[in-house]
Amino acid sequence: MSESTQRYYDEFAAGYERERHHGYHALIDELETGFILRYARDARVLEVGCGTGLILRRVAPVAKRAVGLDLSPGMLEKARARGLDVVEGSATRLPFADASFDLAYSVKVLAHVEDIRGALSEMARVVAPGGHVMAEFYNPVSLRGLVKRLKPPTPISDRTTDAAVYTRYDRLADIKRYLPRTLELVDLRGVRVITPVSHVHRVPILGRAVAALEHRAADAPGLRRLGGFLLVVLRRT
Repeated sequence: MSESTQRYYDEFAAGYERERHHGYHALIDELETGFILRYARDARVLEVGCGTGLILRRVAPVAKRAVGLDLSPGMLEKARARGLDVVEGSATRLPFADASFDLAYSVKVLAHVEDIRGALSEMARVVAPGGHVMAEFYNPVSLRGLVKRLKPPTPISDRTTDAAVYTRYDRLADIKRYLPRTLELVDLRGVRVITPVSHVHRVPILGRAVAALEHRAADAPGLRRLGGFLLVVLRRT
Protein backbone atom coordinates (compact mmCIF):
# COMPACT_ATOMS: atom_id res chain seq x y z
CA MET A 1 0.00 0.00 0.00
CA SER A 2 1.08 3.56 -0.63
CA GLU A 3 2.13 6.20 1.88
CA SER A 4 -1.11 8.07 1.12
CA THR A 5 -3.10 4.99 2.19
CA GLN A 6 -1.11 4.81 5.42
CA ARG A 7 -1.82 8.48 6.12
CA TYR A 8 -5.52 7.89 5.41
CA TYR A 9 -5.73 5.13 8.02
CA ASP A 10 -3.66 7.03 10.56
CA GLU A 11 -6.21 9.85 10.27
CA PHE A 12 -9.10 7.36 10.35
CA ALA A 13 -7.75 5.82 13.58
CA ALA A 14 -8.86 8.73 15.77
CA GLY A 15 -12.57 8.16 15.16
CA TYR A 16 -12.56 4.60 13.85
CA GLU A 17 -14.33 3.07 16.86
CA ARG A 18 -16.85 5.84 17.43
CA GLU A 19 -19.76 3.90 15.89
CA ARG A 20 -18.43 0.36 15.97
CA HIS A 21 -19.84 -0.97 19.25
CA HIS A 22 -23.56 -0.94 18.47
CA GLY A 23 -26.12 -1.13 15.67
CA TYR A 24 -25.01 -1.74 12.10
CA HIS A 25 -21.26 -1.89 12.67
CA ALA A 26 -21.58 -4.26 15.62
CA LEU A 27 -23.73 -6.55 13.47
CA ILE A 28 -21.19 -6.60 10.64
CA ASP A 29 -18.35 -7.35 13.09
CA GLU A 30 -20.45 -10.14 14.63
CA LEU A 31 -21.17 -11.79 11.27
CA GLU A 32 -17.53 -11.61 10.23
CA THR A 33 -16.12 -12.75 13.56
CA GLY A 34 -18.55 -15.65 13.90
CA PHE A 35 -17.39 -17.03 10.55
CA ILE A 36 -13.70 -16.54 11.38
CA LEU A 37 -14.06 -18.33 14.71
CA ARG A 38 -15.15 -21.51 12.91
CA TYR A 39 -11.60 -21.81 11.57
CA ALA A 40 -9.56 -20.07 14.29
CA ARG A 41 -10.01 -22.39 17.25
CA ASP A 42 -6.66 -23.83 18.45
CA ALA A 43 -5.01 -22.46 15.29
CA ARG A 44 -2.05 -20.19 14.60
CA VAL A 45 -3.86 -17.13 13.28
CA LEU A 46 -2.84 -13.99 11.40
CA GLU A 47 -5.14 -11.02 10.80
CA VAL A 48 -3.99 -8.95 7.83
CA GLY A 49 -5.15 -5.38 8.37
CA CYS A 50 -6.08 -5.73 12.04
CA GLY A 51 -6.77 -2.03 12.58
CA THR A 52 -7.40 -1.28 16.25
CA GLY A 53 -7.89 -4.96 17.06
CA LEU A 54 -11.67 -5.13 17.39
CA ILE A 55 -11.89 -8.53 15.68
CA LEU A 56 -8.48 -9.83 16.74
CA ARG A 57 -9.37 -9.40 20.42
CA ARG A 58 -12.28 -11.83 19.92
CA VAL A 59 -10.19 -14.32 17.98
CA ALA A 60 -7.14 -14.35 20.25
CA PRO A 61 -8.78 -16.14 23.23
CA VAL A 62 -9.68 -19.21 21.14
CA ALA A 63 -6.55 -19.33 18.95
CA LYS A 64 -3.31 -21.13 19.73
CA ARG A 65 -1.53 -17.93 18.68
CA ALA A 66 -2.99 -14.74 17.23
CA VAL A 67 -0.98 -12.04 15.49
CA GLY A 68 -2.23 -8.87 13.81
CA LEU A 69 -0.58 -6.83 11.05
CA ASP A 70 -1.44 -3.33 9.88
CA LEU A 71 0.29 -0.57 7.93
CA SER A 72 -1.04 2.22 10.19
CA PRO A 73 0.94 3.10 13.36
CA GLY A 74 -2.12 5.00 14.56
CA MET A 75 -4.30 1.91 14.36
CA LEU A 76 -1.61 -0.33 15.88
CA GLU A 77 -1.20 1.96 18.88
CA LYS A 78 -4.82 1.25 19.84
CA ALA A 79 -4.41 -2.49 19.20
CA ARG A 80 -1.34 -2.66 21.43
CA ALA A 81 -3.25 -0.85 24.16
CA ARG A 82 -5.58 -3.87 24.12
CA GLY A 83 -2.62 -6.15 24.82
CA LEU A 84 -2.65 -7.70 21.35
CA ASP A 85 0.38 -9.08 19.51
CA VAL A 86 0.63 -6.82 16.46
CA VAL A 87 3.27 -5.72 13.97
CA GLU A 88 3.53 -3.02 11.33
CA GLY A 89 3.70 -4.19 7.74
CA SER A 90 2.12 -4.45 4.30
CA ALA A 91 -0.39 -7.01 3.03
CA THR A 92 1.75 -7.47 -0.09
CA ARG A 93 4.97 -8.16 1.83
CA LEU A 94 4.15 -10.10 4.99
CA PRO A 95 7.07 -10.23 7.47
CA PHE A 96 6.56 -13.92 8.31
CA ALA A 97 8.15 -17.18 7.21
CA ASP A 98 6.41 -19.66 4.92
CA ALA A 99 3.76 -21.87 6.60
CA SER A 100 3.83 -19.86 9.85
CA PHE A 101 0.04 -19.95 10.33
CA ASP A 102 -2.97 -22.23 10.01
CA LEU A 103 -5.32 -19.35 9.19
CA ALA A 104 -4.72 -15.95 7.65
CA TYR A 105 -7.77 -13.72 7.37
CA SER A 106 -8.52 -10.18 6.27
CA VAL A 107 -11.74 -8.15 6.46
CA LYS A 108 -12.47 -4.68 5.07
CA VAL A 109 -8.89 -4.40 3.81
CA LEU A 110 -8.28 -6.23 0.54
CA ALA A 111 -10.69 -4.00 -1.38
CA HIS A 112 -8.20 -1.20 -0.72
CA VAL A 113 -5.13 -3.14 -1.89
CA GLU A 114 -4.31 -2.46 -5.53
CA ASP A 115 -2.02 -5.50 -5.87
CA ILE A 116 -4.71 -7.96 -4.81
CA ARG A 117 -3.01 -10.94 -6.46
CA GLY A 118 0.18 -10.16 -4.56
CA ALA A 119 -1.70 -9.90 -1.26
CA LEU A 120 -3.49 -13.23 -1.76
CA SER A 121 -0.24 -14.92 -2.77
CA GLU A 122 1.43 -13.62 0.39
CA MET A 123 -1.42 -14.81 2.58
CA ALA A 124 -1.24 -18.23 0.91
CA ARG A 125 2.54 -18.34 1.40
CA VAL A 126 2.39 -17.86 5.17
CA VAL A 127 -0.33 -20.51 5.62
CA ALA A 128 0.63 -24.16 6.01
CA PRO A 129 -0.76 -26.74 3.54
CA GLY A 130 -4.24 -27.73 4.64
CA GLY A 131 -4.75 -24.37 6.35
CA HIS A 132 -7.07 -21.60 5.26
CA VAL A 133 -7.07 -18.06 3.90
CA MET A 134 -10.23 -16.04 4.60
CA ALA A 135 -10.52 -12.95 2.42
CA GLU A 136 -13.29 -10.37 2.31
CA PHE A 137 -14.18 -8.44 -0.85
CA TYR A 138 -16.63 -5.63 -1.63
CA ASN A 139 -19.40 -6.92 -3.88
CA PRO A 140 -20.84 -4.64 -6.62
CA VAL A 141 -23.82 -7.02 -7.06
CA SER A 142 -25.45 -6.07 -3.75
CA LEU A 143 -27.61 -3.45 -2.09
CA ARG A 144 -24.49 -1.97 -0.52
CA GLY A 145 -22.79 -1.79 -3.92
CA LEU A 146 -25.80 0.03 -5.36
CA VAL A 147 -25.94 2.50 -2.45
CA LYS A 148 -22.22 3.21 -2.73
CA ARG A 149 -22.62 4.05 -6.42
CA LEU A 150 -25.44 6.50 -5.71
CA LYS A 151 -24.49 8.28 -2.49
CA PRO A 152 -21.85 10.98 -1.94
CA PRO A 153 -18.55 10.10 -0.19
CA THR A 154 -18.70 9.46 3.56
CA PRO A 155 -16.56 11.65 5.89
CA ILE A 156 -14.03 9.68 7.97
CA SER A 157 -12.63 12.78 9.71
CA ASP A 158 -12.97 16.55 9.65
CA ARG A 159 -10.56 16.71 6.72
CA THR A 160 -11.27 13.79 4.40
CA THR A 161 -13.78 11.21 3.12
CA ASP A 162 -13.69 7.56 2.12
CA ALA A 163 -13.15 8.69 -1.48
CA ALA A 164 -9.54 9.45 -0.54
CA VAL A 165 -8.54 5.79 -0.49
CA TYR A 166 -8.35 3.32 -3.39
CA THR A 167 -11.38 0.99 -3.39
CA ARG A 168 -12.16 -1.94 -5.69
CA TYR A 169 -15.43 -3.90 -6.07
CA ASP A 170 -15.25 -7.55 -7.16
CA ARG A 171 -17.77 -10.12 -8.31
CA LEU A 172 -17.21 -13.72 -7.25
CA ALA A 173 -15.93 -14.52 -10.75
CA ASP A 174 -13.32 -11.74 -10.37
CA ILE A 175 -12.21 -13.12 -7.01
CA LYS A 176 -11.65 -16.57 -8.48
CA ARG A 177 -9.37 -15.08 -11.14
CA TYR A 178 -7.21 -13.44 -8.48
CA LEU A 179 -6.42 -16.69 -6.68
CA PRO A 180 -2.96 -18.27 -6.85
CA ARG A 181 -2.88 -21.92 -7.84
CA THR A 182 -2.22 -22.91 -4.23
CA LEU A 183 -5.67 -21.74 -3.08
CA GLU A 184 -9.06 -23.34 -3.73
CA LEU A 185 -12.45 -21.90 -2.80
CA VAL A 186 -14.27 -24.04 -0.22
CA ASP A 187 -16.84 -21.78 1.47
CA LEU A 188 -18.47 -18.36 1.34
CA ARG A 189 -20.42 -16.05 3.66
CA GLY A 190 -22.38 -13.03 2.51
CA VAL A 191 -22.33 -10.15 4.99
CA ARG A 192 -24.94 -7.37 4.69
CA VAL A 193 -27.35 -9.07 2.31
CA ILE A 194 -30.60 -7.45 3.48
CA THR A 195 -29.62 -4.05 4.90
CA PRO A 196 -30.38 -1.25 2.41
CA VAL A 197 -28.74 1.52 4.47
CA SER A 198 -27.00 1.33 7.84
CA HIS A 199 -29.48 3.75 9.46
CA VAL A 200 -32.21 1.07 9.62
CA HIS A 201 -30.31 -0.45 12.55
CA ARG A 202 -30.88 2.71 14.58
CA VAL A 203 -34.62 1.93 14.74
CA PRO A 204 -34.95 -0.59 17.60
CA ILE A 205 -37.67 -2.95 16.35
CA LEU A 206 -36.75 -2.66 12.67
CA GLY A 207 -33.04 -3.01 13.44
CA ARG A 208 -33.57 -6.25 15.38
CA ALA A 209 -35.71 -7.69 12.61
CA VAL A 210 -33.19 -6.85 9.89
CA ALA A 211 -30.33 -8.21 12.02
CA ALA A 212 -32.16 -11.53 12.41
CA LEU A 213 -32.65 -11.70 8.64
CA GLU A 214 -28.97 -10.90 8.07
CA HIS A 215 -27.94 -13.88 10.20
CA ARG A 216 -30.19 -16.18 8.18
CA ALA A 217 -29.14 -14.80 4.81
CA ALA A 218 -25.38 -14.92 5.50
CA ASP A 219 -25.06 -18.64 4.75
CA ALA A 220 -28.18 -19.16 2.63
CA PRO A 221 -27.07 -20.58 -0.77
CA GLY A 222 -29.48 -18.42 -2.74
CA LEU A 223 -28.71 -15.19 -0.93
CA ARG A 224 -25.14 -15.17 0.34
CA ARG A 225 -23.69 -14.19 -3.06
CA LEU A 226 -25.62 -10.92 -2.74
CA GLY A 227 -23.79 -9.83 0.40
CA GLY A 228 -22.27 -6.37 0.29
CA PHE A 229 -19.20 -8.05 1.71
CA LEU A 230 -18.16 -11.45 0.32
CA LEU A 231 -16.08 -13.40 2.85
CA VAL A 232 -14.53 -16.35 1.02
CA VAL A 233 -12.75 -19.31 2.57
CA LEU A 234 -9.79 -20.66 0.61
CA ARG A 235 -7.94 -23.88 1.42
CA ARG A 236 -4.16 -23.99 0.99
CA THR A 237 -3.39 -27.03 -1.13
